[in-house]
Amino acid sequence: MYLSRFLSIHALWVTVSSVLQPSPLVWGHYDVCKTQIYTEEGKVWDYMACQPESTDMTKYLKVKLDPPDITCGDPPETFCAMGNPYMCNNECDASTPELAHPPELMFDFEGRHPSTFWQSATWKEYPKPLQVNITLSWSKTIELTDNIVITFESGRPDQMILEKSLDYGRTWQPYQYYATDCLDAFHMDPKSVKDLSQHTVLEIICTEEYSTGYTTNSKIIHFEIKDRFAFFAGPRLRNMASLYGQLDTTKKLRDFFTVTDLRIRLLRPAVGEIFVDELHLARYFYAISDIKVRGRCKCNLHATVCVYDNSKLTCECEHNTTGPDCGKCKKNYQGRPWSPGSYLPIPKGTANTCIPSISSIGNPPKFNRIWPNISSLEVSNPKQVLNTCVWHGSPFNVSFSFFLSKPTGTSVVWKVWEKTERQYCDTQQIFFLLLLLHINLQKIGAFSLPAPCSLFSFCFLLLFLLLLPFCLSLSFSSTSQ
Repeated sequence: MYLSRFLSIHALWVTVSSVLQPSPLVWGHYDVCKTQIYTEEGKVWDYMACQPESTDMTKYLKVKLDPPDITCGDPPETFCAMGNPYMCNNECDASTPELAHPPELMFDFEGRHPSTFWQSATWKEYPKPLQVNITLSWSKTIELTDNIVITFESGRPDQMILEKSLDYGRTWQPYQYYATDCLDAFHMDPKSVKDLSQHTVLEIICTEEYSTGYTTNSKIIHFEIKDRFAFFAGPRLRNMASLYGQLDTTKKLRDFFTVTDLRIRLLRPAVGEIFVDELHLARYFYAISDIKVRGRCKCNLHATVCVYDNSKLTCECEHNTTGPDCGKCKKNYQGRPWSPGSYLPIPKGTANTCIPSISSIGNPPKFNRIWPNISSLEVSNPKQVLNTCVWHGSPFNVSFSFFLSKPTGTSVVWKVWEKTERQYCDTQQIFFLLLLLHINLQKIGAFSLPAPCSLFSFCFLLLFLLLLPFCLSLSFSSTSQ
């Protein structure tokens, strides 16, 4: 009896827990760029894709209003109460802190009473349009990870456009249109995110869902990021592998959630009626108490830390990358073209680490860190050189030095030289060199073919390089004749 009761309670607890369990953090994990592992070659770094944590990005933005003098209070003016548009005895005065409503109040701590908010001047110049552009700039590429939420202290506007920029405000594209009448305002049929699908997720829509004037408890406007993620990851965002796969392979989808700036264009205040009441123009204005933007620095999956210093966000790049977005390889690490990290395969992804340039491997830069899985290329004691020779007739004049390294036996370092008189490599040395070169290139990620294909490619490369000098000599002889 007690066992059955226990099992019943346990089943109830599991059910309740599964219902109450919050959705996983959007774009979760990938919080480590590298770990040390032990192999037969000793301690090496194991690299993986990584990214900064999602955070409140409003802490790092700069806000700009256009026109610049649109904020109320200079000169002081009266406006109508929010709940009762005919009680017009409230005052906005920029010179009095208790009565001022500057733009910073859109991003301060919420929960204070009375609530704080930015407010525009009233529509006293009607019928001239009352329009305001609010631009949020980060001077850094960021990736949005949650819904953009705008909370109005006044009624939500009758017409509004949310726009984005990917080039620091030089050009703008619409994110979403908002209106009480989409067809009349923007010549678009009204839609909601629920009308979209995987194939139309990038469609720019006009929604009437958030434009209802002075309705009680209707102060919030959303731009639905998570609903769009859900088309790939499921309603509770549990199938993140599907979303990651789409983000990896579809640049347009990845760019859709990436911004450098956002712009809120307020085109017409909440009227709530068909006609504007010209006798009470002080009831028409914009007021915003809060704006939420969650995201992360875009570091191309090459960093977990984004530093805010001197009013600027910068990625602390790993994987031998550099740049504000970790968008290029460091000097001496250009052995293959730069590539962003990949979310796949889950859970570690692929780091796509920049590898040392061939011309620099023989003389590696001085830094206190472990090389990525190429410990056999390091030479701790130059006196251990066994032999140095020049490969005569090779496509390049390459000098190879053979070293005795512990515990891996013999390894090789190569460097491109000008033509010079040195001891030439014999056939046995060349074969040994190519074998080591092939193995080491595999270790640093230059090859990623299956073993049979890789062996075939090595044999073909060996045959080609051994026959090349002979073919060149035949060609030269026939030309001279």
